[in-house]
Amino acid sequence: MTASAQRTILLTGVNGQVGFELARSLQGLGTIVAPRRGELDLSDLEQVRRVVREVKPALIVNPAAYTAVDKAETDVDAAMRINAEAPAVLAEEAKRLGAALVHYSTDYVFDGTKDGAYVEDDAVNPINVYGRSKLEGEQAIAAVGGAHLIFRTSWVYGTRGKNFLLTMLRLGADREELSVVANQFGAPTWSNTIATSTAHVLAQATAADGEQWWREHSGVYHLTSGGVTSWHGFAEAIFEFSDLQKKPSVKPIPASAYPTPASRPTNSSMSNDKLAAAFGVRAPDWRDALQLCMAAP
Repeated sequence: MTASAQRTILLTGVNGQVGFELARSLQGLGTIVAPRRGELDLSDLEQVRRVVREVKPALIVNPAAYTAVDKAETDVDAAMRINAEAPAVLAEEAKRLGAALVHYSTDYVFDGTKDGAYVEDDAVNPINVYGRSKLEGEQAIAAVGGAHLIFRTSWVYGTRGKNFLLTMLRLGADREELSVVANQFGAPTWSNTIATSTAHVLAQATAADGEQWWREHSGVYHLTSGGVTSWHGFAEAIFEFSDLQKKPSVKPIPASAYPTPASRPTNSSMSNDKLAAAFGVRAPDWRDALQLCMAAP
């Protein structure tokens, strides 16, 4: 890979909440090619190969994913194709071109039984189809053996798409009371935080001797906001920072009172120490990031 700012970056999922932010944060690191879903659909593996070969990128950034966690329990083939098989194809094509791949994964690769924050080398054991599909994507990329970064993140939200923040604001505008799970824990992570952190890391790769840098740094890193809360704590903070005229009360409930098709980890907390040590990047506390997100025009 060259360090030239004129290199081509192929960005998937530009309409998604992380892809939208990446399209802005990666400006200046290369010429961004960001096909819409009809032009690059990760469920069409032959199209994926064709587009990569046509674009000939020096870097592929892949935030696109099948993220319907509950639907994945019955839509297994689609989840596996998009989250596992497509990343494998992207990794193969990147290696063939001498390019690098940046891919995003999830806290759901863990079963949530650890007491304390997960580190990158902890045993993985997904407890739902979505988590299994994302883990298989990670493993496929690693097996190809090309230059790659895999960023595991958690509880992603932003001002677009479908996410917990927007759901709470919509429901809170109509209801006096909401019941929210209080015994599952993790780090709500703003899509902008993911994108800007990615850009900081990739700027280092651009400034360095590319091939050597990727040999030294390829692997899995956790990239979440700092701190830990519950879904209930997240909801309370959303309404604390919101400008709703009348704010609902938020009732804590156990996960058992809100059954879902897909099981969720009880503990999704992940340590970001490896990211900080390798790249000097540490995301802000989740409350600070949430306040910034909700104050943004």
